[in-house]
Amino acid sequence: MRDQDLFDKIDLHLIRVLHTVLTERSVSRAALRMGMHQPQVSASLRRLRELAGDPLLVRSGSAMVPTDAALRMVEPSARILRAAESLFSDARGFDPATTGQTFRVAASDYLDPQFLPALVADVKGQAPQAGIEIHPLSPDGYYHERLAQGEIDVVIGNWLQPPGDLHRAELFTDEVVCLVAREHPAVRRGWSADDWLAAEHVAPTPMHPGARGVIDEHLEGLGLARNITARCAHFGLIPAMVAASLLVMTTGRLFCERYAGRLPLAILAPPIDFPPLTYYQLWHERSHASAAARWLRGRIKAAAGQLRK
Repeated sequence: MRDQDLFDKIDLHLIRVLHTVLTERSVSRAALRMGMHQPQVSASLRRLRELAGDPLLVRSGSAMVPTDAALRMVEPSARILRAAESLFSDARGFDPATTGQTFRVAASDYLDPQFLPALVADVKGQAPQAGIEIHPLSPDGYYHERLAQGEIDVVIGNWLQPPGDLHRAELFTDEVVCLVAREHPAVRRGWSADDWLAAEHVAPTPMHPGARGVIDEHLEGLGLARNITARCAHFGLIPAMVAASLLVMTTGRLFCERYAGRLPLAILAPPIDFPPLTYYQLWHERSHASAAARWLRGRIKAAAGQLRK
C-alpha cells in the first residue's frame, strides 16, 4: 500500500481508539472510557491491525500486552491527539463556557482533603461541558512520561527539590506538624527529639521501590531515621488509625486540621525542625502555551488560594 493510500485510511477517531486501547490494554476498558460499545472498539482495532500489519495487542496469560510496534505508537498517537485538541480551540480562543475538553490532573490524597473537591467544583462551574479526571500519582513514579504523552495535564504534589525539567508554579506552603490521639502521652508530657524518633510512626506506602517522602528525605539529610511501624496507601484513612492508637502522623497542618475537629486527635509541633512543605503544580513544555492548559492552571492556583480562607 502506498504511503498516501495508507494515510487516507487513517482518521482521528482511529488514532483515539489506538491510544486508548494501548494505554488501557483492554478493549472493554477502552470502550468504557470512550463511551462506545465494545464491538465498535473491536472493529476499529481490527482496522488498526490491518493498517499496521501488526497485532498491536497480544494475550499474555489473562492480560493483554502491547507489541513492540504498539509501544512505539503510544507517544506519537498522544501527540497527535493533543495537537488536534488544541488546533482549533486555541485558534478561535479558548472559551471555558463551551469547551468539551477533558482536563486530567494527577495528585495524591496527602493534599488538603478540601482542595481537589473545590477544584472540580470550580472547573465544572465555569466549564459545565468539560470533563475533569483526577488521577492518582503513577505507582512507578514516571509522571514525566505521562505528562509528555498527554495522558495527564498537570501533576500536583510536594517536593524538597521539584524536578528541573518541567515547568512549575508554587501553589502554597504548609507547616509540618504531628497528628496524635488526644490520649497520646506526648500530649501531656511533651517529647524530645529522641522520644519522637522512637515513637511509632505511620507513613504512606512508598509509590515505588526506594521512594521516600519529604519527611524522611529531610531526616535522612540530618542523619536520622524515625521508627515507622505502620504504612498505608490511603492517606485519608490514616487519621482514623492514629485516633485509635499510639501512632504518630507527620504531615502538613492543613491536612491535620481538617480531621482534628472530627476525631479525637491533637496536633503537636515536632521536636525536630522541618522546612515548610511546598506544594507545586508541574506541567510539560508540550502544554505550556495552550490556552486551555493555562486556564486549568489558573483554576488550580485559585483553588489553592482558597485553602487558607
